[in-house]
Amino acid sequence: QVQLVESGGGLVQPGGSLGLSCVASRNICGATGCGWFRQAPGKPRELVASITYAGATDYAETVEGRFTISRDIAKNTVYLQMNNLKPEDTALYYCNRKLPPYFNWGQGTQVTVSS
Repeated sequence: QVQLVESGGGLVQPGGSLGLSCVASRNICGATGCGWFRQAPGKPRELVASITYAGATDYAETVEGRFTISRDIAKNTVYLQMNNLKPEDTALYYCNRKLPPYFNWGQGTQVTVSS
């Protein structure tokens, strides 16, 4: 079973930046790609950014222009650079395949945007 370990979250003021990392026990960015998801309290988990094996990226409208997803295939690692963070970006962030069936979810990394 694939293991996913997310890190890099924290507390940041509005307008600040954070860089997240997701290390997988093997490549998760297969034919359908992989992505970063987030879940805020009381809300469903949502896909915010994805990247295909070939490197094509896609973003939710709410993060377009502020977030950048990338991956290092050799390191089985997916990154999410988040700039100009807003309070509504506060959530637990996870990585996984872009589409189901998903691997077992990791513990996620908490991002809190607050002044």
